[in-house]
Amino acid sequence: MSIAVYPGSFDPITLGHLNIIRRSAAVFDQLYVCVMVNSDKKPLFTREEREDFIRRVTKRFPNVTAESSDKLLVEYMEEREAKVIIKGLRAVSDFDREFQIALINRKLKPGIETLFMPSSEKYTYISSSAVKEMTRYGADLETFVPHEIIDDVVRKVESEGMMFK
Repeated sequence: MSIAVYPGSFDPITLGHLNIIRRSAAVFDQLYVCVMVNSDKKPLFTREEREDFIRRVTKRFPNVTAESSDKLLVEYMEEREAKVIIKGLRAVSDFDREFQIALINRKLKPGIETLFMPSSEKYTYISSSAVKEMTRYGADLETFVPHEIIDDVVRKVESEGMMFK
């Protein structure tokens, strides 16, 4: 059985993330989409909220499981018997950092491979940070965020007092 992990902060999950999930789910028998802790980021949504968002927008994919972890990615993968890390790339600038991380992961756990998947052209400009910023200004999120979570994203930004309108 081929098992892969798509790790990320997913704060919130975007249509670009969902595109990578859909394409990865077509290649692997089992895909874990895992909300990971990133000490460089202060997320707007809790880990539980982000995991719930992923679960809701991926329920149509029977081989996708949404989880979260505060462990090293390679430790999480070992528990799941996964051998492949999926990393979506929007631009060449993403590659430098992700390549370094891939080498570190392989050093920590030989046998782990990283698959770099370029984003579809129509999603290259979408990021979770951009989504949060657009939400603050009351922009229409329909072409950026899965419809299942748009209201949740808007409510959270409003409840945090982050809206400008």
